[in-house]
Amino acid sequence: MGTPAELISPRSPRVAAARRLARRNFRTKERRFIAEGPQAVREAVAHRAAGEPTLIELFATPEAAERYAEIVDAARAAGVRVHLAADEVLAEVSQTVTPQGLVGVCRFLDSPLPSVLDARPKLVAVLAHVRDPGNAGTVLRCADAAGADAVVLTDASVDLYNPKSVRASVGSLFHLPVAVGVPVEQAVQGLRAAGVRILAADGAGQDDLDTELDAGTMGGPTAWIFGNEAWGLPEETRALADAVVRVPIHGKAESLNLATAAAVCLYASARAQRAAGGCRSVTAT
Repeated sequence: MGTPAELISPRSPRVAAARRLARRNFRTKERRFIAEGPQAVREAVAHRAAGEPTLIELFATPEAAERYAEIVDAARAAGVRVHLAADEVLAEVSQTVTPQGLVGVCRFLDSPLPSVLDARPKLVAVLAHVRDPGNAGTVLRCADAAGADAVVLTDASVDLYNPKSVRASVGSLFHLPVAVGVPVEQAVQGLRAAGVRILAADGAGQDDLDTELDAGTMGGPTAWIFGNEAWGLPEETRALADAVVRVPIHGKAESLNLATAAAVCLYASARAQRAAGGCRSVTAT
C-alpha cells in the first residue's frame, strides 16, 4: 500500500485526543496510553489483548515512516490507523524532548490478579509503594529479562501507563502480564494461596541473599516485594513476607538503587529455579 502524502493537521481531534493522554485522568477514562519510539511501537503492533490489537493509532513523521517501514506496514496490515505527521505534531503528542518519530496510541493491557494467579506463576515481582515511574518501568524490564511470569503494581505504586514508565520498560510492558491497583495484602494472600513463597527485599533484612542461595531455599515459586526508592518497605509490608532478604554489600557502597537490587534478586531466583531440582529445571529422563 502506498504512503499517503497528506499530513494530519495539528488541529485534528485525533491529535488533541492523543495529547490528552499525557494526563492520568484521561488515560484512566479512555483506557488508553502512549507508547513512543520504534521498539515500543514494534512490540505494541505485535501485541493483542482479549483478541484485539493493542495498538489503535500510529503517528509517524514521513522520515520515520520510511526508516521504520516494516513497523508502519505491519501496523497497517493489522488494521491500525496510521497518520503521517509533521515534527511539530509529534512534539505535541510525544512526552520526550527528542521524539523518535513514532508515537502509538494503545489500549490498556493490564491483567486482573486472578488471571495471573490462575497461570501458576513461578517468579513474580511485586512493586509496593514504588513511586518513581522510571524505576517502575526499569524493574518491569528486569523482570522480563529474568524470565518472570508477571509483575504486580500495588495500589500505592505509580501508574503503569505513565509515559516515563512505558519508556523505561523499553517494550517489556508488552511481554508479560501486569496486574495493577492491587492492595499488597491481597497480592500476598493470592500468591501464597497459589503456592508462591513471598520474599521482601530490604536493606535491613535479617536474611542474606547469599545465605538463601546457599541454603537451597530459592528454587521454588517466588514473589519478590520491592519497596519505595527512598524509605524501602514499611514494617507492615515486611511482616507479610515469609522472609525479609537483603542484598549483601561486599564493598563500601552505602546501598543499591531499587532497579539494581531488583535485578540482583530476580536473577538470583531465576538461577536457582533453573538449577537441578528447581521449579523450572529440566532433568534428563
